[in-house]
Amino acid sequence: MNTHKVWLVFKKDWLEIKRNWQVLMPIIIVPIMIAVLLPTIVALIPSFTTTTQTTSIEGFEALIANLPAQVQNQIATMDTSQVMVYIMLLYFFAPFFLIIPVMASSVLGSDSFAGEKERKTIEALLATPISDSELFLGKVLVSFIPAMAITLASFALYSVVVDIAALSLFNGALLLPNVNWMLLIFGLAPAIALASIGLSVLVSAKVKGFKEAQQISVVLLIPILGLVFGQVSGAILIGPLLMAVLIGVLGLVDFAVFFFGVKVFKREEILSKQS
Repeated sequence: MNTHKVWLVFKKDWLEIKRNWQVLMPIIIVPIMIAVLLPTIVALIPSFTTTTQTTSIEGFEALIANLPAQVQNQIATMDTSQVMVYIMLLYFFAPFFLIIPVMASSVLGSDSFAGEKERKTIEALLATPISDSELFLGKVLVSFIPAMAITLASFALYSVVVDIAALSLFNGALLLPNVNWMLLIFGLAPAIALASIGLSVLVSAKVKGFKEAQQISVVLLIPILGLVFGQVSGAILIGPLLMAVLIGVLGLVDFAVFFFGVKVFKREEILSKQS
């Protein structure tokens, strides 16, 4: 495999993506909402409730019961407002950060071939002297690298917002980053993004348009929503052990998706679907 040709595919696609606001808008707006708007609203709740009513943690009891003993001992010393903010910022919102790489990678992956078909640029690309595997990997990288860059930038923004809020509410204690979040962002997020990208690129190569590919790719968010509701309900806790298991499972899925993808990816079939 010629890595130079792979990189050329990446650079060519990235130049087109930067000019396509239909693709860029959702992968910019959603991360900003998750990384800035949600934690800001939560951090402001105590200031709006202290004078008229006490903040309730009703609904978080099952989640709190699943927390490690040392964390439960720590929050036992907090007041109700602190507990609610702590639980929401460090645990409740954690699974939402898996939406960012999946959403970004599926949008970019859906545009990889389906978008080029709509722009009528796919024929020239498929006629270039490049192998199917090099083309497939180039398309994967143009989804993976921006998706992870957006995820890391969102995590950095979220950490700053949370730590600024914690300065007054938790007497200067910095809440992020911690081990759980580092595993989430640098382990689980890349693993789930790669699985999403591999599937999105394959779907994009089979359908005729960007919107059709994007609609199919939305199905990939279902497992993430399962983690969100599972943690909120107390059925699971996304801690180091569960994340290690998920990273291992997703690693196998990633290998299978890319092995299968390279095998079944045929440019002749893509050209034939143009008609």
